[in-house]
Amino acid sequence: MKNKIILFTAVTLLLVTLQSRADVKLPRIFSSGMVLQQGMEIPVWGWASPNEKIVVSFNGKTVSTRADQKGNFKVKLPAQSYGGPFTLTIKGQNTLVFNDVMIGEVWVCSGQSNMQWSVSQSNHADTEISTAGYPNIRLFQVPLSVAQFPQNDITAGEWKVCSPETVDGFSAVGYFFGRDLHQKLQVPVGLIQTAWGGTVAETWISSQTIENDPDFNELLDDLHEMDLARYREQKMEQIKKILGGKIPTEDQGVVNGVPVWSAIDLDDGDWKTIFSPQVWEEQGYAEIDGVAWYRKEIYLSEEQSQSNITLHLGKIDDADITWLNGIEIGKTDTYDQNRIYTIDSKYLKPGKNMLVVRVDDTGGNGGMWGAPEEQFLAIGKERIDISGDWKFRISKASVQSVNVGPNSYPTLLFNAMINPIVPYAIKGAIWYQGESNADRAQQYRRVFPSLITDWRRHWGQGDFPFLFVSLANFREAPLTPGESTWAELREAQTQTLSLPNTGMALAIDIGDANDIHPRNKQDVGKRLALNALKTAYHQNVVCSGPMFRSVQFVNNKAVVTFDQVAARLVAKDKYGYVKGFTLAGEDKKFYWAPARLLGNNQVEISCEQVKNPVAVRYGWADNPDDVNLYNSEGLPANPFRTDNWPGITR
Repeated sequence: MKNKIILFTAVTLLLVTLQSRADVKLPRIFSSGMVLQQGMEIPVWGWASPNEKIVVSFNGKTVSTRADQKGNFKVKLPAQSYGGPFTLTIKGQNTLVFNDVMIGEVWVCSGQSNMQWSVSQSNHADTEISTAGYPNIRLFQVPLSVAQFPQNDITAGEWKVCSPETVDGFSAVGYFFGRDLHQKLQVPVGLIQTAWGGTVAETWISSQTIENDPDFNELLDDLHEMDLARYREQKMEQIKKILGGKIPTEDQGVVNGVPVWSAIDLDDGDWKTIFSPQVWEEQGYAEIDGVAWYRKEIYLSEEQSQSNITLHLGKIDDADITWLNGIEIGKTDTYDQNRIYTIDSKYLKPGKNMLVVRVDDTGGNGGMWGAPEEQFLAIGKERIDISGDWKFRISKASVQSVNVGPNSYPTLLFNAMINPIVPYAIKGAIWYQGESNADRAQQYRRVFPSLITDWRRHWGQGDFPFLFVSLANFREAPLTPGESTWAELREAQTQTLSLPNTGMALAIDIGDANDIHPRNKQDVGKRLALNALKTAYHQNVVCSGPMFRSVQFVNNKAVVTFDQVAARLVAKDKYGYVKGFTLAGEDKKFYWAPARLLGNNQVEISCEQVKNPVAVRYGWADNPDDVNLYNSEGLPANPFRTDNWPGITR
């Protein structure tokens, strides 16, 4: 019996010992099918048992190390030349094998929604997807996540070979950029998408940098002191209170398939009131996804009810079904498309008519949004405004993932979506963001360069190329010159070019007045690729449109000299006129100003209303839709101003 006890004890101790030893593990950014960066040492890191010997083999080279006392290890493979596929092997207590590994160019693709915007949402999506067979382009998507403190790994993700089956949900800007590089360089390209729509720049910056920023250091302290579990509990209680004490999990507006809340005679006296157009998150319903119903009484005269009418609802996030007087009149499932529905007069009646809209929000913001002037009934030449107060009720709520949002505090996305992929060897980064910081453009002059410097410090690769997109034109073009938050943000982006190894792709001519997400992502990717060819690969290409160099005020005219004109300046106008310039005198009042080309690199601007100009601006608007100054390579001139008068942002 004694021997049996000794044997049992020995076996138990052996099992405990074996179980306490951890298998070798690498971060998820490493997987079969990955691209490793050419021409530099390649970090490989991970976790194992304390002091465990780790042997890493790749392409005929072997390096070894031991894990430290906490089980962390890191080695650097020697620099490699383009090629593949190869096999990466990591051997410790167990063995990891990664197959189909290529050596090429690796780029991080980050920012907000215009970087997250997928190939399936771009121009000519069907053709782009069906022709996306590029086995030497590899794609990796970092899952959306926030974190209170820096994480050492992401929750999911793997490298995928670019194909019609894998490219549709990938970043359109990232893919078109990578495709252009692959076609020009004829080498493997790896693209890491780590982007989240609607996010501000400061959430992508580490605490080591943000703690020194006077605008954000207190918020950072608050974040670090938070009890996130308690935060979620409190949020849930708040949401229950908003929704009347319970969270509906099924659409209460539909019973046995019948949309009962669309009925004209429904008693909605206890419904809340909400303003439209404006997303419900901004009106007391934050962090609630699901289904909501809107109801509004419309009163028509006898004459009005005899005509067909056109209903304009603006945009709805995400999908809608719309009824008038209990009759379904239209539905749409795209969140950024204007809803325009024609209503036959046979469904109308004099007096009260009931308009009902069911909105299904699958994530992010929800509800009717856009501009108030986009919500109206059109009856012939008459418009009836339907913006303003609507009856409102949440019928189904999804709140399982209640957490701090990505913009709630600085550093949240750096912690969860950047830190886990550092120090994976990269060539550089492309960035499309700024819309969410536009009202703080003066601050962005400091924050954006800080982000670039912060990333470079963490990666430890020196001043790697960082290329970004200047904001596209958006919103209705102004009738008269004025101030602009987006113009000030573009100015902040331009100033960031003072950092070494940066480049800027312009989108000032390829935006959409009615869509913050223009579909032409092909040209954005192409212009970023031109910057990469110039900055990262030192090719003799023109990568920038005309850039302001200097101005002279002579004989009541302004003469502006440009750099980056290639062979010459070009006005895209059949008469040769240059548009988009304004002039101001000492009174700081700007007027549209005719302009003409002067030689290869100058523009002369004059204006009858301004006899003694002291300032000139070009493209200074959210949407300067008439700008037509280019260089001979077809790249647009960068918006600018020569004055330093106070703007409208902080």
